[in-house]
Amino acid sequence: MSEKLKLLSLKGNMRILHTTWFAFFISFMVWFNHAPLMAVIREVFNLSKQEVSVLLILNVALTIPARIVVGMLVDSYGPRRLFSGILVLSSFLCLFFAWAQTFQQLALARFLLGFVGAGFVVGIRMIGEWFPARQTGIAQGIYGGWGNFGSAASAIILPSLALWIGGEDGWRYALSITAVIAFSYGIFYYLNVTDTPKGSTYFKPKKVGGMEVTSKADLVLYILMNLPVYGALALLTWKLSPSGMAWLSEQTALIAYIAIACVYTYQVKQIIKVNKDIFTKEVPELFRYKFKQVAILDLAYMVTFGSELALVSMLPLFYVDMFDLSPITAGLLAAIYPVMNLVARPGGGILSDRIGRRKSLIILFSGITVTFLLLGQVTEDWAVILVVSSTILCGLFSKAGSGAVYAMVPLIQRRMTGQVAGMVGAYGNVGGLVFLTVLSFVSPQIFFMVIAATAAAVLLCMIFLLDEPKGQTAEILEDGTVQLIDVT
Repeated sequence: MSEKLKLLSLKGNMRILHTTWFAFFISFMVWFNHAPLMAVIREVFNLSKQEVSVLLILNVALTIPARIVVGMLVDSYGPRRLFSGILVLSSFLCLFFAWAQTFQQLALARFLLGFVGAGFVVGIRMIGEWFPARQTGIAQGIYGGWGNFGSAASAIILPSLALWIGGEDGWRYALSITAVIAFSYGIFYYLNVTDTPKGSTYFKPKKVGGMEVTSKADLVLYILMNLPVYGALALLTWKLSPSGMAWLSEQTALIAYIAIACVYTYQVKQIIKVNKDIFTKEVPELFRYKFKQVAILDLAYMVTFGSELALVSMLPLFYVDMFDLSPITAGLLAAIYPVMNLVARPGGGILSDRIGRRKSLIILFSGITVTFLLLGQVTEDWAVILVVSSTILCGLFSKAGSGAVYAMVPLIQRRMTGQVAGMVGAYGNVGGLVFLTVLSFVSPQIFFMVIAATAAAVLLCMIFLLDEPKGQTAEILEDGTVQLIDVT
């Protein structure tokens, strides 16, 4: 196979890459189709500022657990069925939101649509099956970077489409068109892809219900690393409780806390059940992997994608408040940040392929730390162009870091790529929620410094604990023979 990807080709693995990043593109287009039309929706339903905030929070709430669940499902049932199913399901949820008649219906639909954000995880497994280790970085970078642009496409296309359709229901028809696109492409995707190249084996986990680990210490670490995911759900509940936005009653919030605790307890039991064999027999060296690799990638994506979610949310208002810019100018300047995904995320993947997974992450996280420290020094006296340039530089390192993280994810353990990708992806949403919560209590400068400090801590973990994927991993075929898979 050629070392260079033939981007204009629609054959072989390039056909899979293009059809899959576009599936991700559509899923993000549907997931964020409400944002550019929120001004109209607010007027139609006469929503308060608090109700708008509730809708925005609910949109990401379900994504956190959904990415972990979908990671398990894709490993068991394959990305072809999962991505097609998510797109088709999202079309009906999108129609539910588009034609909602009350705020309660809007809120329920937006909460359920958070499930669509888990589609990202499915494509990671698909691309990992179709591209060799030496090309996985650039392929995953293109998939993530170009697919991510779906949210920007919604912002660019939907307001104009709603205006062109016209009438008081123009926005509803615009949203409905995204539903039709999602449904149609879900069918198209199912009919035009396969889970693996012809003749290849799709490896599945031996057990369902949790990730398989290979030592008792890794089991403890795995259980601990699940805590922040459920902690984030508790934080979301707190933000919606009487202590926050007061959208949930005290009793409802208490029920939610108890439910979260029960689900975590059940998850721990399932993890122990899946891994009970490690208490009685040792896993052969050939089949071992270190869970610390997954843990560090979790934390890394919490910084890279978490900071991206936070900055996309806060930059427009930051420019308005700090430099007294008009909302339109501030919005245009802030839009530069997410658009960089088109080149920066694939760039991180290319760097990872060429100089190594560990080295690229160390370089990029050094850049993330320094650039966020720089943003932490911003004052009203800075020239606007200098601040915008600093955010662009910061975005280049962060988005390239996301590409480098997912360049390594498929190389940990092939049969559990979906679960690893799901957990890492969930941590990205956890990071966005935590960083935005921090911002609600401190100044933007302190907020930037907190991200810098978190990045520095993760950088130290990479320097001292992260191992470069080398050699081969082993998987067992159905007939009991062992197949070695190159990860170098």
